[in-house]
Amino acid sequence: MADTGAHVPVRTDATGVDPVQLRRATLASSVGSALEYYDFYIYGLASALIFGELFFKPLGPAGGLIASFGTYAVGFAARPIGGLVFGHLGDKLGRKLILIVTIALMGGSSMAIGLLPTFDTAGIWGAILLVALRVAQGLGAGAEQAGATVLISEFAPRQKRGFFAALPFVGIQVGTLLGAGTFAALGLAHPEVLMGWLWRIPFLLGFALIIVAVIIRMRLKESPAFEALEEAEAHREAPVKQSVGQAIATSKKNILIGIGLRMGENGNSSIYSALLLSFVAGLPAFAQQKLIGTWGAVVAACVSIFTVVLFGWLSDRFGRVPVYRWGALFTALFAFPGFFLLTLGYVWLVLLVMAIGIGIGVQSMLGPQCALLPELFGNQHRFTGVATAREFSAVLAGGIAPLVGAALLALTGGAWWVIAIYSSVLALISFATTFVTPETRGRSLTDLNDAGKDTVHA
Repeated sequence: MADTGAHVPVRTDATGVDPVQLRRATLASSVGSALEYYDFYIYGLASALIFGELFFKPLGPAGGLIASFGTYAVGFAARPIGGLVFGHLGDKLGRKLILIVTIALMGGSSMAIGLLPTFDTAGIWGAILLVALRVAQGLGAGAEQAGATVLISEFAPRQKRGFFAALPFVGIQVGTLLGAGTFAALGLAHPEVLMGWLWRIPFLLGFALIIVAVIIRMRLKESPAFEALEEAEAHREAPVKQSVGQAIATSKKNILIGIGLRMGENGNSSIYSALLLSFVAGLPAFAQQKLIGTWGAVVAACVSIFTVVLFGWLSDRFGRVPVYRWGALFTALFAFPGFFLLTLGYVWLVLLVMAIGIGIGVQSMLGPQCALLPELFGNQHRFTGVATAREFSAVLAGGIAPLVGAALLALTGGAWWVIAIYSSVLALISFATTFVTPETRGRSLTDLNDAGKDTVHA
């Protein structure tokens, strides 16, 4: 790791890394990831299972499901705006401050959803308020994961960056586990109780995670790479930091690479985590077990806690690109047998398909991605670059996946193969993108230029 630029001596290990701050950065990023994915997972589950009836009752079951998934997509549509705005501020003002703001906005919006009046109480106003809060949630989430990714990558030792950058993403699995587990437990309640008031509890519980995350982030120092950038700024007549427009123009190629890489990972994450749940619930074999998909999500999250770190570690040993490439190809090939097996009507096959699809397929791309995306961009606009790539891909892949999938299922009468084709195409886009992706393993994060360009240090 390059000189941190710190003005106060700190105790570091043999790699020049402050172990105390590394632990705090890991914890701060992990809690934020847990809250983001807890929020978005419970929203995805609620969209698939109950929001249609609660907020869009006049549209009927099919129309309500599509409208419900439409609000799910709206949150993703807001993410690029949040990513651009907060990502730019993160490059200007520092990672720490922006991560405190985003976690508060994201968690506060989720908690407010738990207080909303439904259609029976407020008519269309309940749906309007739901959309508004979903937008606010998306704005905060648009920079949260990008900021967490950048933060831990800038604190981690260079040769172990893949491993450490993947650790906060264990928080994703914990958040998913909490969200899916909560809804699975709620499914044991009487339907009238669930639809009456019990559905609000998962949204209100997120408040505890907000408090923990803010306290941890308040104790965290600024990242070494940003401190190096601040020092460079202070000693140069020409500004080092760039505007949003300059950052995007400078990094257009790598932003497009990041978007392509995310199509398979983020798209399939939403397909398995949201669309699959409604697909399985609609199968005759599971008519009396409509929440079986949530138990599959619990199993998948338990597997992913270990596999995301494993694939991050593998990317330190074999490179980011090879691990990503094989993961994307596996996901594309698994889609057809995987979705066919769901139609056989066995509970254990649902659990197995979700465990493999998410725990191996998605995580084999997410693991190396944790370090790869920050390494693609130069120090002066890393937050903006990562946020832009992540969040535009979130709209194109994850955000519309349940909506497009629900429409395709409606058009084909619930045919399993249409989801398999959709899943495979998204994964193949990422597979193809790996052939134009520069290998970034071990790259200096004080480098001002993007990967694939001449090296200039802050």
